[in-house]
Amino acid sequence: MTCLPSPSNDQAYCVVSALEAGHINFPVDMFIDNAAPGYAILVPSLSFLLRHSKTDKKFIFDLGIRKDFENYPPAVRQLGQLFSPTASAKPGPKHLRERVLAVEHSEVLWVALTALTALERSRDVAESVIKGGLSPSDIDTVCISHCHWDHVGNPKQFPNSEFIVGAASDSLFHPGYPEDPNSMFASDLLPAGRARFVELSDQPPLGPFPHAFDFYGDGSVYIVDAAGHLLGHVVLVVRTSADGGWILLGGDSAHHWNLITGESKIADGLPVFGGGCAHMDKKTAELTIQRIREFWTLPRTRVILAHDEPWYKANKDTSFWPAQIKSE
Repeated sequence: MTCLPSPSNDQAYCVVSALEAGHINFPVDMFIDNAAPGYAILVPSLSFLLRHSKTDKKFIFDLGIRKDFENYPPAVRQLGQLFSPTASAKPGPKHLRERVLAVEHSEVLWVALTALTALERSRDVAESVIKGGLSPSDIDTVCISHCHWDHVGNPKQFPNSEFIVGAASDSLFHPGYPEDPNSMFASDLLPAGRARFVELSDQPPLGPFPHAFDFYGDGSVYIVDAAGHLLGHVVLVVRTSADGGWILLGGDSAHHWNLITGESKIADGLPVFGGGCAHMDKKTAELTIQRIREFWTLPRTRVILAHDEPWYKANKDTSFWPAQIKSE
């Protein structure tokens, strides 16, 4: 029977707070197989602040969307050709190439290749940290679940942080942009001398997951191999109390809760993904989802996805820094 490590005497844990980090419009039928054609929802791109119970070390998981969208590589900006901002778009996967990406951030809604339209003010991660009384320079560690544009934010805002990414992410930057003008990954994204590519294949198991790195060495934070979506994709499993509470921060392991519950399957056959799906390796992504589902069934566990719209709606007034997510 799968179980998680029991707490030790005087067990260390982390206090977890969500951080506002922008929103994007999701055409749901791109991600689950039984969504209504053309149905889209506005979802968060969540970031999380962890504070260690004994050392007060500060750790951020994911950086969300950068406010200066125009400073992403051109290949990211050109995603505007592929997604629709509204449910009024023509239905069905065959029309996905006619869609336009909508990115809500700062004072812009990016609705076309070159057009910026005023919308409303929204904070990035650095501003969210400051709002709660910290400075970005106070953050000791930033772990990025994977290097897609809506998770990497602007690392330059965190001048003192060590950056942690899965080891396989390294190949995404060789070559990156601008050496490869078509790359979605900027070569200088991760700060020189402060980036650590963590190899997880030789790490021991944690619950249903075959490989997990005990980051602080005290059982409080585990960086977990969660392959399938993109090279180097990781999730975080965090102990949230001294007596056995846990939370899993799931990144893009699943883009919709129906995939965790089993009510939906990963959408497939999409022209925007070359006839495939939103994951680089569908079978491995399905296995990762299965493991997250198994974790979710264990006592005193919680799962939050990066684009967790139901959780955001239920908790946006109670769980964001300087408030904290209540432990199970």
